[in-house]
Amino acid sequence: MEIAIVIGILIILFLVTTWVLKVVRATLRLAILMAIALLVLFIIGIGPQTIWEQLQNWLPGFEPVNPQ
Repeated sequence: MEIAIVIGILIILFLVTTWVLKVVRATLRLAILMAIALLVLFIIGIGPQTIWEQLQNWLPGFEPVNPQ
């Protein structure tokens, strides 16, 4: 009976670990791709202000929260 519980725990641990690794890998891949995209935009002359203005045009009424 105890061996079945240990085997079940090991299977669940394996599944959770592989899922976490997939999530971390996907997150890092997305972060790297976003950094490359922003770097390319910066190199061709599109700066942060231009990107921010375009985001505000796409999302009317969107204002950053300033905790003051």
